[in-house]
Amino acid sequence: MMDTTISVGSKERVDELTGRLKADGYDVVSGPRVTGDGYYESCIVAIEGNQIELTI
Repeated sequence: MMDTTISVGSKERVDELTGRLKADGYDVVSGPRVTGDGYYESCIVAIEGNQIELTI
């Protein structure tokens, strides 16, 4: 399994892309949310169990 983090530039973009991926059938496992260390992110499980984190 591989984890990938993608910076998308804004909270609005994190929200938009998370919604799109969820609508396309991907499993959103967390977020969008502010993490304990202050990051805004969501985490999606993609192909073959790989995780993608979308952040600002």
